[in-house]
Amino acid sequence: MHYDVFNGDADGLCALHQLRLCEPRDAVLVTGVKRDIALLARVRAGRGDTLAVLDVSLDRNREALAALLARGARVQYFDHHHAASRPSHPALDLHLDTSADTCTGLIVDRFLGGRQRLWAIVAAFGDALPGPAAELGRAMALDAGQLAALRELGDALGYNAYGERESDLVIAPAALYRTLSRHADPFDCRRNEPVIERILATREDDLACARAVLPWAESAGGALYILPDAPWSRRVRGAFGNTRAEADPERAHAILSSDGRDGFVVSVRSPRQSHRGADALCRRYDAGGGRAAAAGIDCLPAADLRRFVADFFAFFG
Repeated sequence: MHYDVFNGDADGLCALHQLRLCEPRDAVLVTGVKRDIALLARVRAGRGDTLAVLDVSLDRNREALAALLARGARVQYFDHHHAASRPSHPALDLHLDTSADTCTGLIVDRFLGGRQRLWAIVAAFGDALPGPAAELGRAMALDAGQLAALRELGDALGYNAYGERESDLVIAPAALYRTLSRHADPFDCRRNEPVIERILATREDDLACARAVLPWAESAGGALYILPDAPWSRRVRGAFGNTRAEADPERAHAILSSDGRDGFVVSVRSPRQSHRGADALCRRYDAGGGRAAAAGIDCLPAADLRRFVADFFAFFG
C-alpha cells in the first residue's frame, strides 16, 4: 500500500499535487482540517508499504513516524515547520527546511527541479508568502493578471482548510485534492472549478464579519482579537490574521476563536517586516507550533488566556 499524508491547506494540497503530477501513483489519502496534523498515527503501514508525508509537523508526528519506520515502512517526508531535531533512518527520505520564507510547496518545487512551478506559486500564495510567490512568478514572466489568478486560487485553497471540523469547511480536503488532481494547469482549475468561486465568496462574507470585530487588546507592537463562537469565526481566523498582517505590517497579530471545549484556538502572525517570532511564542504552550512568520496554538485553555495575552504583548511589544 502507498499512503499520501498531507495537510489539508493550500501548501499541503499543492505540494502533493506537484509530486503526483510528476510521479503518479494510486494512494490512500490521509488528511483533515488545517489543525488536524497528528496524521501519521492513523496509518497502519508496515514492511513493504510506503508513505509520502507533506506539510505536517515532524515534532507532532515524531513518535508515530518512529513506529512506522520500526515496522518496516519507507517514508518520504517534506515539511517546513519547526523541528527540535532531525531523525535519521535508512528508510526515511527527509526534506526539511524551516526558513521563514519557504513552504512545503517550494521545498517540493526544488525537489522536482521546478517541473510544476505554477503550483508551487499557488502554494506560496496560499501559505501567506506573497513575496516569494511573486518573485517566482516574475522569473517565469507571468503578468499581473496571471499572478492575480494564482493568488486567488492559493487564497481559496488555504481558506478552505480552516475550521474545527470538516463540517465547518466548504469542501472536505480530500475531496478538494481530488478536484485539483483533475487539472495539470492551475489557470484551468481557477477558471473552471465552481467550488473555487464558492470558497472565495464564503471567504469574503466571513472577512466582512471579522472586520466588524474590534481589537480585544492592542499596543504599539501588536493587536489581539477574540472572535465570537460561530462557524465563520472558525473559518476566518487565519485569513483575518493574514489580512491584518498585510494592512499593518509593523505589528504582530493574534486571532483567537473558541475551540468548542472551553478554550481557544489561536493564530499568530509575526510583523511582516521581520517574519520572526510567531513559532517561538506559540511553542511556549503545549499545543503550540508553526513557523516563524505564522504559527498557532491548537488548544489554549481559558485559564491560560491572561498568560497568553501577557506573553504576546511582552514578546512583540
